[in-house]
Amino acid sequence: MTVSLKIDFVSDVACPWCAVGLGSLQQALAKLEGQVKAELHFQPFELNPDMAPEGQDLGEHLARKYGSTPEQQQAAWQALRERAAAVGFEFRAQGRGRIWNTFDAHRLLHWAGLQGAAAQTALKVALLRAYFGRGENPSDAQVLLAAVAEAGLELDPAREILAGDRYADAVREREQFYTAHGIQAVPSVIVNDRHLIQGGQPPEVFEQALRQIAAQAAKATPVA
Repeated sequence: MTVSLKIDFVSDVACPWCAVGLGSLQQALAKLEGQVKAELHFQPFELNPDMAPEGQDLGEHLARKYGSTPEQQQAAWQALRERAAAVGFEFRAQGRGRIWNTFDAHRLLHWAGLQGAAAQTALKVALLRAYFGRGENPSDAQVLLAAVAEAGLELDPAREILAGDRYADAVREREQFYTAHGIQAVPSVIVNDRHLIQGGQPPEVFEQALRQIAAQAAKATPVA
């Protein structure tokens, strides 16, 4: 029996642990193939919604936000690189460089989601690779369009979205919905609108949690 699970992955494309969490979740779902069918939706969350267009040096940003030293930041990044590589994401050795505004990326992800889970997942992965793998600016229109092309999506509609404010209200509504329901950190993975898994967990943690949730859902499903 295959159990269908609705999974809302609340995250930001500027969040390294979100890349780790997504890779872990995908590995867990691969192990559960035939047992669990996931309906995956990426939901918006901005770590720095007030970030200026010019962005900010990442070292300065982390020092101000967490009080960390350059040495601590480098050590943390190397640990993150190892975790990411283990789940299929290659982070560049020299780090991200700067932190950027990600609102337009979320607008494009909303648009991709309207085309289906596969399209949205492909764009999400492309955006994460652009920022963490190549250090590219996810607020730059050309970077965003390159990610759209990498995901196999049409460029003309994406250009029109970036030229205006389409889906801005929809993205803000989703952001406000999740913050109003207590989501203050990402990644936050919500299964069937009720089970919360937080953080960039290892694949085995996601696998165990999804097995338990699927078992509960199967018991609650009436036998025809």
